[in-house]
Amino acid sequence: MTESALDRARKQFEQAKARLAALEARQAAVDRKLETRRKVILGGALVELASRDPAAAAMLDRLVGALSRPQDKTPFEGWSLASSVKQAKPKSTPKPPPAEPAT
Repeated sequence: MTESALDRARKQFEQAKARLAALEARQAAVDRKLETRRKVILGGALVELASRDPAAAAMLDRLVGALSRPQDKTPFEGWSLASSVKQAKPKSTPKPPPAEPAT
């Protein structure tokens, strides 16, 4: 049996819908990754600011204290701003030993 023009058009339409759905899914994944990256960067900036500014430190404590979902609270059990700042500070690199004089 031969495929009619209407059948071909329906098939092309379904294929186009599938391509569109795949493109929308890919874009949604890109958008989610970008949003996550923004949140990580802002969180790091807030912790760094809180290490220098007592008002920001108090705000951070209030934010952490206001978390209501157990899965959000768990990562902060035993966490403190002081321990976070210690870990974030770059370690000093040791100076190389002085070069021996050429003989």
